[in-house]
Amino acid sequence: MASAGQAPIATVYVRNLEERVKPEPLKEALRTIFAEYGNVIDIVAKTNLKAKGQAFVVFDKPESAQAAIEELQGFELFEKPMVVALAKTRSDATVIQTGNEEEFDQHKRRRIAEKDKKRALEVAELQNRLKRPLQGAAPDVRPAKNQRGAGLKATGQGPAAVVPDEYLPPNRILFVQNLPDDFGKDDLTAIFSRFEGFREVRTVPGRSGIAFVEYDAEAGAITAKENTAGMALKNGEKLMKVTYQRQ
Repeated sequence: MASAGQAPIATVYVRNLEERVKPEPLKEALRTIFAEYGNVIDIVAKTNLKAKGQAFVVFDKPESAQAAIEELQGFELFEKPMVVALAKTRSDATVIQTGNEEEFDQHKRRRIAEKDKKRALEVAELQNRLKRPLQGAAPDVRPAKNQRGAGLKATGQGPAAVVPDEYLPPNRILFVQNLPDDFGKDDLTAIFSRFEGFREVRTVPGRSGIAFVEYDAEAGAITAKENTAGMALKNGEKLMKVTYQRQ
């Protein structure tokens, strides 16, 4: 959350991404997913070793960033659950969009100064570790074999209550799940284009089995959902799950 006097942040920090995926396919997949929550104006995914598996998704509005964080926590992309949070500072793209050249220069200087300060702290910590004398071997705190799991307790609070998919309010965008791996955009278009107001099918690069279907208005989406939810696919091997997209 932005502190007093600081402009609201519209950037989402994403980590635990698949490091083997090249930047462009990764950014394309992130854009497809996060665009469901607002207008994405920039995505930064760096390739250096320290920043691999991380990205920043920049929205034009803070509310969009907050909605994406609430809904996409743990969402699997390339078979890894994403960890998302609000970025600590505004992105370059946000400052360029909302400020002038002078404000952008100040933003860059402040960002460089923060990086230098962080680097200095890391160096100081490393130096302290090298100077610190050895204190002897640490005691063996491993549990006994016959006490597997004993004393282990969850330290975090349980997840917030989430409205089940079946009770989500109507929306002009449908979220389709449980699709066969080889079920593509053309197959879904053949099913959902029969209903009035059909606009498009959006699949997610790197993630099979799901898609988004958009209509011009809620009425078309409602009719499509009522007629396709539970539809048997691939000779009955899969039952298609159709719900409204979360807002």
